[in-house]
Amino acid sequence: MATYEYRCEQDGVFEVTRPLGTAPESVTCSVCGSVARRVISMPTLSLSRGPRSRALTAAIDHAEKSRYEPDVVTSLPSTGARRRTPVLPLTPSLMRLPRP
Repeated sequence: MATYEYRCEQDGVFEVTRPLGTAPESVTCSVCGSVARRVISMPTLSLSRGPRSRALTAAIDHAEKSRYEPDVVTSLPSTGARRRTPVLPLTPSLMRLPRP
């Protein structure tokens, strides 16, 4: 089951629980009976305890903070030593083919 949000012009936002993927674009407001349109909102994340959930929570908090207060970068980050990609020796029959 999923929870969907709808907004009534007179009574505000309310939630409706339905099977996943079966929510219509509009429903009738249970208070006043007028048409309420579906609202697209951020999903609720189910976070368990542990280091992965703390890292996810920290990443979400940092993203939300940087939305209004972006980090100022004063220099490029170091790339570290470049490693060569190991190349396998060519098969003797392929050695005669032209190289790109």
